Amino acid sequence: MADVNLLSAADDLTTTRVRRQGCLRAAGITTLILLAAADVLIAGADGKTLWPVLLLLSLGLAAVLRPGARRPAWLTPQLRAAVPAGASLALTAVATTTERVRTLGPGEVAVLLCLLMIAVRTCSPRWAVLCAVLTGAATVVVPLRFHDVIAREDALLFALPLALLTGVSAGLGGYLRSLDHRRAVAVAETRRSERLAMAADLHDFVAHHVTGILVQTQMARMMAATEPDRLDPVLAGIEHAATQALDSMRVTVGILRDGPEEAARLQPDENRPMGDLTTLAELVDGFAGPAGPRAELHGDASMPRNLPHEVQAAAYRVVQEALTNVRRHAADATDVTVALAHAGGTLRVTVRDNGRGGVPLPYAARGGGFGIIGLTERVTALGGTLHTGPRAAHGWEVVAVLPAVRRTD
Repeated sequence: MADVNLLSAADDLTTTRVRRQGCLRAAGITTLILLAAADVLIAGADGKTLWPVLLLLSLGLAAVLRPGARRPAWLTPQLRAAVPAGASLALTAVATTTERVRTLGPGEVAVLLCLLMIAVRTCSPRWAVLCAVLTGAATVVVPLRFHDVIAREDALLFALPLALLTGVSAGLGGYLRSLDHRRAVAVAETRRSERLAMAADLHDFVAHHVTGILVQTQMARMMAATEPDRLDPVLAGIEHAATQALDSMRVTVGILRDGPEEAARLQPDENRPMGDLTTLAELVDGFAGPAGPRAELHGDASMPRNLPHEVQAAAYRVVQEALTNVRRHAADATDVTVALAHAGGTLRVTVRDNGRGGVPLPYAARGGGFGIIGLTERVTALGGTLHTGPRAAHGWEVVAVLPAVRRTD
């Protein structure tokens, strides 16, 4: 229920953010259209030719306001910035020779500044520089249309404000570009972490079941000649392990197809084939099976039931990987003990076997050490420790010490 509430709160926050962005965009569009209308009114009141102003504003507004979903592939950011800027420079050049098109309004300047910001934010580095220079120059030289007035006044009064606005727009575009880059890096890192987590899940669960299938298949082949009447439980175990492996792969492949965004919407037990302490007894019982070694689970009566889910999942994985390694590297083991102990705010997970290293499995099925590596990363990420090594007499042990309290950092 807590996860559902968190997801609901996240959805509400996202909806609020989208609405706020929509309101800001609508306000910006309205302001830009009103400023463009002011340019037309200014040109009409002064008796200037309207079509150059209308053409320039139409190009600029189309480049700024056309939604990305409806924008054709050929309408690249550099083209969107270059065409209106080139039209503005051409109008400035013509306006220096004839007064019929000598006009200037806030709409044209606003459009050029918006295009400058878009070019700096979205173009490739080389095109961003070229488009910034072209659009910035078109903005700064606009006052040259009134060169005779500028000649009688201080030129800085006309050029300095536009230069400052150009610098602010370019700086804002660069800042948004850096935010986009950091967001892209964060998304890529998140996806990479998700892929690694799913790879670890696939290894932990599928390798465990497939190893069981292999061991039980070998046992079935031996029993076929000597004890054929006892084959049915072994074959049932093979069927169950194969079903579990296929289910694990189905879940993982489904997440890969849907992507991390869809996976984030799922509940933890739907997201990946997770395990916890409540399913640990089933794991241990299923490991023994009709032909496996005797496996026992010793719990701790003082263990709280509300341990953090990530700690329970890590404990489950420790036991799962340890049991898989018993099948791979100590097939002659007759006793396997799994013990859980809770004391001093920690959960201690111990898995011991009495094998002497009998390995009837093919070399390719013995694993490449990735399980222990992933297990160590999982345990240390929670602030715990993992020890693996031989026992004093014979056999092997895996000991993991996990913090049994939820971390607040």
